Amino acid sequence: MMTLALIAIFVGGYVCVALEHRLKVDKSAIALLMFGAIWTVYACCSPVGLSELVEHLGATCETLVFLIGAMTIVEIIDSYGGFAFITERITTRSKWRLLWVLAVITFLLSAILDNMTTTIILIMMLRRIVPDSHDRLLYASVIVIAANSGGAWSPIGDVSTIMLWMRGNVTAARLVLFLFVPCVVSLLVPAWHLSRQFDRHERLDSLATVTQRPGGVRRRFSLLVLVLGVSGLLFVPVFKSFTGLPPYVGVMISLGVLWVLTEVFCHREHALPEDSKHRVSKLVKRIDIPVVLFLLGILMSVAGLQSAGILSNVAYLLDTYVHEVFVISGIVGLFSSVIDNVSLVAACIGMYPVSDLATTVSVNVDPVYAQAFVQDGIFWLLLAYCAGVGGSMLIIGSAAGVVAMGLERIEFSWYLKHISPAMLMGYLAGMLVIFLEWWLFLS
Repeated sequence: MMTLALIAIFVGGYVCVALEHRLKVDKSAIALLMFGAIWTVYACCSPVGLSELVEHLGATCETLVFLIGAMTIVEIIDSYGGFAFITERITTRSKWRLLWVLAVITFLLSAILDNMTTTIILIMMLRRIVPDSHDRLLYASVIVIAANSGGAWSPIGDVSTIMLWMRGNVTAARLVLFLFVPCVVSLLVPAWHLSRQFDRHERLDSLATVTQRPGGVRRRFSLLVLVLGVSGLLFVPVFKSFTGLPPYVGVMISLGVLWVLTEVFCHREHALPEDSKHRVSKLVKRIDIPVVLFLLGILMSVAGLQSAGILSNVAYLLDTYVHEVFVISGIVGLFSSVIDNVSLVAACIGMYPVSDLATTVSVNVDPVYAQAFVQDGIFWLLLAYCAGVGGSMLIIGSAAGVVAMGLERIEFSWYLKHISPAMLMGYLAGMLVIFLEWWLFLS
């Protein structure tokens, strides 16, 4: 009875999250209610200890603290005009070449920033330089695809990869080395298809100035903030590898350095007022706290299902009736085009624990299959790829897609007809590359 109640709460809550715009209720509120209801029912029906709840909350908060630090660094860079050094270098007037420039910049930028922030920056820039609305739909679609593909191969590029990395399912080095080429392929296939919509000699009518720096901030200081901010984010995986400390410690060190720099150099030498909107104490208020609360609700809801043994039962059924990691991960990728990839990855982490002995939640598992679930095993690498890249198959399948949908008014049916088939081919092509890598190097 308890199991049915917990599943009903989770499914009902997720339906409400998916129908957020129709219900006119923020998904963060729904996720928090779902979190509270699941743990309340579980506590009433089972002798759950406080230590169990605290343990799950601690692991969840590690991820959230890391995200808050990274999001603040991105806000600082943006506030001081650091991203202008990237966008102002897009000077090509060729429509065909612009598509590939946007794809490459987005792919690389989203590996450092989150895919949603990258999408916002590039689409806001795009609206200034491309007047034709139909052309912008194609460019915006490429940005969404590149943002999701770029975030999937980096340990700090997407929330799902951050979770896998912070919880020890994958290491940063193996994630980058193993997934970089498949993610490039997953972008090249749909980008090549969309680039055929433009003639190579077709040119833009005009190219406007894309970004302006805040008044009172020198160009040299903007560049310094950009370099230190990006270096600080790249420092985090290195810091974790050398010290063994959790990533959120490294990101807080990077944030502290950047904060001190802006306080000492900018607000004293540039004499900006105490109430300047560029002070980090002001920028913190711009952090998207509802997103943080949504992640808290989702992750803790999944943790409740894990504690109740529901995820273990699902894993047992998959092991028994599917028993193929490529199929399981592929299904997860297809679901991620509809369902938020954070909850899918969190569920998989709860279903399959990492073990040095290569054991899973199932019994009598053959060694080859079990080996897929060790740290850096093929299942976790596939999961990072499928959950991240799979979200591009539908416009509603990722935060980047939803942002682009709102900014450019991309219709679901248009994306399904013109983008989804090419994206599906790219998704499958990337999985084929992963299979070849696994066959050559890991099997």
